[in-house]
Amino acid sequence: MKLDDALIAITGGARGLGLAIARRLGEQGARLALIDTDGGQLDKAVNALLDAGISARAFVANVADEASVTQTFEDIRSAMGPLDGLVNNAGILRDGLLVKARDGRVEKTLGLSDWQAVIDVNLTGVFLCGRAAAAAMVEDGRNGVIVNISSISRAGNMGQSNYAAAKAGVAALTVTWGKELARYGIRVGAVAPGFIETEMTASMRDDMLEKLTNGVPLRRLGAPADIAETVAFIMTNDYFTARVIEVDGGLRL
Repeated sequence: MKLDDALIAITGGARGLGLAIARRLGEQGARLALIDTDGGQLDKAVNALLDAGISARAFVANVADEASVTQTFEDIRSAMGPLDGLVNNAGILRDGLLVKARDGRVEKTLGLSDWQAVIDVNLTGVFLCGRAAAAAMVEDGRNGVIVNISSISRAGNMGQSNYAAAKAGVAALTVTWGKELARYGIRVGAVAPGFIETEMTASMRDDMLEKLTNGVPLRRLGAPADIAETVAFIMTNDYFTARVIEVDGGLRL
């Protein structure tokens, strides 16, 4: 797919990885519909993109809410035209060990609310937005692309039962949708990032950050631009579908 004048929706697009992806796709001529829950941050992101000569509009939505997602994608089509692509990037963390015990006594377990919150946003949100985007593309006859953001944690990572399960589900959805939607000319791919430079890693103690970095064969954390470049590759490579690309500096958990 050529990105020039293509309309791409990006969830979690107000900051961080989502905004970096928006910048990269916008530099290649895409028009952007940024979706996030934070209206104020969305406006800042859109204004920054407009200042860079990139066409973008803000849409406030909760990706875990079916009615909100349905209305948002209708609003995007009404305001900006037929959808050509979606980047399912929105996600949250609620880390915790399944069971934390000392001397045979259980002190804490992973709460159901923390489990459900992550599943709702990171997995159900991907399903709801992917379904809405695919339906719109089929109805409008667009040979579109859906890119899901998974994680290398999908293979399992201590303290992340909820996150790992959700990201494994995202990888499975990617392959399933790629096979199902090919008949409509719609491609689906995913990126599985490793440790990426974010606000969270920037706040870590120097010794912890050094230990984290030393575990990566390339001896550095990934940059948001590294992930954005991979998303652009999937969007523009017309023979890529139903696959997950790991971008982790060789780490692989």
